[in-house]
Amino acid sequence: MFSVASFLALLALPVTGSPVEVRNSPITLPMTSRLAFSNVSDLVRHDEALIAALAQYNAHGRRDSVPLTNFDWGYSVSVGIGNPTRIYNLIVDSASAITWVGANTQYVSSTGTNIGVPVRGTYQFGSFQGTLFEDSMSFGTDQLSINRIRFGVASTSQGFAFDGVLGIGPRGLTRGILNSPEATLPTVADYLVQRRAIDDPIVCIFFQPSGVGAPLIGDGEISFGGANRQRYTSNIQYTHIHILDYTAGIVNCGSTFLYIASDAFERYQAATGGTMNAATDLLQISLKQYFALRTLYFRIGQYSYRFIRNAQIWPRSLNYKIDGGDGDDDIFLVVKRLDLPTGSGLDFINGYVFLQRYYAVFDGGRRPRVGFARTPYTLVESN
Repeated sequence: MFSVASFLALLALPVTGSPVEVRNSPITLPMTSRLAFSNVSDLVRHDEALIAALAQYNAHGRRDSVPLTNFDWGYSVSVGIGNPTRIYNLIVDSASAITWVGANTQYVSSTGTNIGVPVRGTYQFGSFQGTLFEDSMSFGTDQLSINRIRFGVASTSQGFAFDGVLGIGPRGLTRGILNSPEATLPTVADYLVQRRAIDDPIVCIFFQPSGVGAPLIGDGEISFGGANRQRYTSNIQYTHIHILDYTAGIVNCGSTFLYIASDAFERYQAATGGTMNAATDLLQISLKQYFALRTLYFRIGQYSYRFIRNAQIWPRSLNYKIDGGDGDDDIFLVVKRLDLPTGSGLDFINGYVFLQRYYAVFDGGRRPRVGFARTPYTLVESN
């Protein structure tokens, strides 16, 4: 096995838990994948921009703008807003907490109230400016409607192929987007708790791996208020969140690849025998090296999460999106290097490719915690 020893604590005080118990049924929204990037280099540049913003936040304790997934690739959900209900396709982002619309589909509603507070977001690949509104939102297959939710409505935006963003991160990530630098805005999960639609500000993420029951990129779902028992096959292993000063990392659905500290990456490259493909900045291995590839273990808190060799490679059905790939037989690894050493405070980022293998529970209650569980796809040979 290959163990990344630096993955010791984004989180501390781990506990093993049974499914989140809820009195109200979770509100579940299907997520639809969108595959519209021209090549893998686009994904790499996007991730690098996100990493730069996160590193700036880690160094200074705050940031003036919130990084979002903001180009033509990702997972989106459909949310109804206003009267008459208009459907908006919003990209799901766990690295931000504001929800806003109007990038493509114009916001029109007879029941909306203009709060008159400017709201903005400046990102590496785009931006939006607008105003805070209050209106009803509807969620899920039964279109449960929640009144008086506040969200941004863009008057101008650039760089977004979706209608806006559904930010599912903690409320603190909204600091700095309003006029007051310390003011925050309740998240969608906070509003659902206030309206007693759900019991707790819990958000759960499920992604289906590429090539499993769907062409190219698999779909997924997001649940508010509790876990969907049909989506995971083990106990949820929880860890209470403590940002530590010696080693830390994040799990983020706004990035694509797995990033590990520079010294850990050097050990990984030596163990795999991969060579850097200059066109993509991804490690490339031969078929012989693939069959010799050992399981990668991520240690978060006291728990280890198994990443089989097939999970470590880029989907070969998508090799046509690789600049340096000649065909389906080329094999590229999805583990990438952070230009930061172990102990920098940002030692790893686990993106989509991790969340396609593990069910994730983000609990924003009084003692915030995150949990992971195996799914039917954790050990599947899909790539």
